Amino acid sequence: MRCENMSAFIVMDIVREAVKYPNAIHFEIGQPDLPPSPKVKQALQQAIEDNQFSYTESLGLPALREKIREFYHRTYQVDVAPHRIILTPGTSGAFLVAYASTLNQGDKLGLTDPAYPCYKNFAYMMDIQPEFIPVDKQDYYQLAPQQLENRQIKALQISSPANPTGNIYTPERLQVLNEYCIANQIAFISDELYHGLVYDEQAATALQFNPNAYVINGFSKYFCMPGMRLGWIIVPEEKAREAEIVAQNIFISAPTLSQYGALAAFDYDYLDEIKGIFQERRDFLYNELKALFKIEFKPQGAFYLWADVSDYTQDSYEFAKKMLAEIQVAATPGIDFGENGTKHYLRFAYTREIAHLREGVERMKKWLAEQK
Repeated sequence: MRCENMSAFIVMDIVREAVKYPNAIHFEIGQPDLPPSPKVKQALQQAIEDNQFSYTESLGLPALREKIREFYHRTYQVDVAPHRIILTPGTSGAFLVAYASTLNQGDKLGLTDPAYPCYKNFAYMMDIQPEFIPVDKQDYYQLAPQQLENRQIKALQISSPANPTGNIYTPERLQVLNEYCIANQIAFISDELYHGLVYDEQAATALQFNPNAYVINGFSKYFCMPGMRLGWIIVPEEKAREAEIVAQNIFISAPTLSQYGALAAFDYDYLDEIKGIFQERRDFLYNELKALFKIEFKPQGAFYLWADVSDYTQDSYEFAKKMLAEIQVAATPGIDFGENGTKHYLRFAYTREIAHLREGVERMKKWLAEQK
């Protein structure tokens, strides 16, 4: 294990500092402030009354895996056998299953830069070598197949919608990337945690183009259940038993009460309301921030805006600390997500009500006018 290479979450330093200010405005937190469907609470209460405190099987509750199978058929017209679905403790558990199923010690994992920092940190823990591939505004932060040429990677991981940029991969790009990986025997890992929170078009799943893709999703974002620590991974048919054994050894099973609660999470009318609320917040914050910073494109999914602050600073971490100290507005420095120009960026999360976002914007307008 090469844990000395792991990086800390800079955002947690910002979070820790922000709690000192009762009047702080929070753009740093990457979790929804909305509750899940009321049906989830009812299902949890029933599970408690029924004394459902034992382990489940390592794959997870059969009834919940069936719900997930129905979700893929309903949303993407893709059929997934329930024994290919493994419930995990958050998507973090799913990453570990995916990496253990596709990579050996010293193998290379292709990752974009910028990207969610846990990917590389898990790779370091497992003595896997991250291979960072730069993406930027020129191609809407999407990888292209030619960027994979002459790289000795055994697996490629992408996220769509992406954290921190909010971009999604077009179906055409997903298809050609998967075709390249299939032709070159590269495992394709797709983090689709923010599916459902896509606002102007539907995101495609990698399973539409590659039945052997490893697809990761969970209940923390779209389903508004971050603290219940429940995710899932879909694995190829021939890897199902191997992945189950990995899951048994890493975590035995996902949290039982969370699984029972999640049985009621597929409340599609309620989920449509959740999506509408986040879309309204996105539209508000995008229209406001594009007048203050360089916003390269309107985010298509998730709940983040990736803002270029280079008109004010060449060090967004110091800028974020100063902004928090002087006007109590918290945002995430771009360096959490890689090294490819990230010192020029802040990530703003629109995970609070519009009145809260508006107050933050008004503070920044006055403060930024004094910075030039």
